[in-house]
Amino acid sequence: MTYAGRGKRKEDWGEFMINSILQILGRTFVMAEMETRKIIHDPTELITRAVQPILWIGIFGQALSRIRAIPTQGFTYLQFITPGILTQSVTFVAIFYGLSIIWERDMGLLQKILVTPTPRLALVWGKMLSAGIRGLTQAVIILLFALVLRIQLRVSPASILGVVVITILGAGFFSSLSMIIASIVKTRERFMGIGQIITLPLFFASNAIYPISIMPGWLQRIANLNPLSYMVSGLRALLVTGDLSRLPLDLVVLATATILISFLGAYMYPKVVI
Repeated sequence: MTYAGRGKRKEDWGEFMINSILQILGRTFVMAEMETRKIIHDPTELITRAVQPILWIGIFGQALSRIRAIPTQGFTYLQFITPGILTQSVTFVAIFYGLSIIWERDMGLLQKILVTPTPRLALVWGKMLSAGIRGLTQAVIILLFALVLRIQLRVSPASILGVVVITILGAGFFSSLSMIIASIVKTRERFMGIGQIITLPLFFASNAIYPISIMPGWLQRIANLNPLSYMVSGLRALLVTGDLSRLPLDLVVLATATILISFLGAYMYPKVVI
């Protein structure tokens, strides 16, 4: 093969890859738009999901702020706990996202989607992005409630942008995890049980409501491997402490974990209908 022929082949391959990526991204936004329309038509789920974090901040946070037994780096406990409860709310919304897949399978909708030429990765990314949008609505509710309680947070265009990025990454990770679970279990009841088993230990084995430094050594090791801890750390740096030295690490870990689990979710996605 001549040099010109090899160059032409590389050019064609590069063009093919670009077109494939653009196709996946295009289908991803289409799927995300379809999923987001469900929120607009029935926003009651988002409202009911907001009750639990409001109770955590309004009751649990207010009570523990009077005890002052937990070291909070010089900030009030309400300031300390707000990013953790925001993370909890986003996680709980995302982890039960797989329920929609089981419902779509039971209704026969999922089989129709899977026979379309839409790449499986685009299906997964679309649902992950939709979960991120749902998570952002929870973030807005919690931040407004924090404003009502006069919790002093660092709110600026840069911090809001950081919250958006971390929320989408975190919601994407846990929604993809929920899709993997949905591909393994076959009933909604079993999915709900597994979802509770996963979310509660992850929440309590993180820095959401207390710092990692006061945990026993074995729990500290688990917390440092917990993606939820990196969400909390990033949000706390943006909204409370202002110390952004660790933020690049939090973003890299979240982005890497989210990308890797999305490919696993795309691999497992067709198995939902089996």
